[in-house]
Amino acid sequence: MLRSRLVQAACSAQRAFSTSQKALAAKQMTVRDALNSALDDELARDDRVFLIGEEVAQYDGAYKVSRGLWKKYGDKRIIDTPITEMGFAGIATGAAMAGLRPVCEFMTFNFAMQAIDHIINSAAKTFYMSAGAVNVPIVFRGPNGAAQGVAAQHSQCFAAWYAHCPGLKVVSPYDSEDARGLLKAAIRDPDPVVVLENELMYGTAFPIGDNVTDKDFLVPIGKAKIMRPGKDITIVAHSKAVETSLLAAAELAKKGIEAEVINLRSIRPLDAATIFASVRKTHHLITVENGWPQHGVGAEICARIMEDQTFFELDAPVWRCAGVDVPMPYAKTLEAHALPRVQDLVEAALKVLGGKAGKAVAGAK
Repeated sequence: MLRSRLVQAACSAQRAFSTSQKALAAKQMTVRDALNSALDDELARDDRVFLIGEEVAQYDGAYKVSRGLWKKYGDKRIIDTPITEMGFAGIATGAAMAGLRPVCEFMTFNFAMQAIDHIINSAAKTFYMSAGAVNVPIVFRGPNGAAQGVAAQHSQCFAAWYAHCPGLKVVSPYDSEDARGLLKAAIRDPDPVVVLENELMYGTAFPIGDNVTDKDFLVPIGKAKIMRPGKDITIVAHSKAVETSLLAAAELAKKGIEAEVINLRSIRPLDAATIFASVRKTHHLITVENGWPQHGVGAEICARIMEDQTFFELDAPVWRCAGVDVPMPYAKTLEAHALPRVQDLVEAALKVLGGKAGKAVAGAK
């Protein structure tokens, strides 16, 4: 019942999302279709690739990401499992050790806590413990982070959890280009990769270039993307927080403040070089994430800045905008206030810029 409510909440949020007229005029692809086409490409390209998880086959996936794949590839490539994350994660990890390339889907990464021993102790550590003799080319993927109306036990962001562990690569796509390119890169990678999707983004359509639909299109793991150039302040985010950051940057532009928005794409490895280069230009930095603040992705970015010469380029302290440090509330109004909002980012930027913000606003008038 709870899993059905998770799906219903996600579908409701997808229907409510609207895109800009500029986006509607371009070639469109939803995040769901981007993931589906990536899986289709890689299943066709490599017979060792298979998808395993709950309801991924005959039901086409809880979020319809695997729609049509079971009919096309059959029971041996698209495998339904019982509700036992520890069981099918272990099967998938063992298959990867034996030379196959499994894609292990969790209905939500909240349920992956049942399988975390296999993810960390088996998949992440085997290459090191075997002295490089055994690769584990596996992908763990599924929706991550806050959804809507599913409360504390089903609204967690696991980016910092998995990025803490050596042996794992962790990616967090935002748009359709990210989703397609990163998933294809993850499946082809020789090491375990955690792909943290966002269920609220599945039904969102984004404009894409013709190159994105190429069968060999990949987004390199470990490389961030500048979504909006700017000169006054850097905003770094991942997953759905990129959307919040872009909306905040648009509001700041009305005040004469040009914010540079960086989509991390990859959490581990982290593209520190792109962040450093931006900070050396803007001299101000805000990090944005929907996960909790303590020991989070933003905290890691702050540490990287302090340990680098880039620290001396800052004109003000780094400001973290993160989820409130409490379990996610169930009440709708409280839930909305538990995540970074556009106005939170705008206020943070004005505080970080201080007197420079006032000059920018005066100049805009």
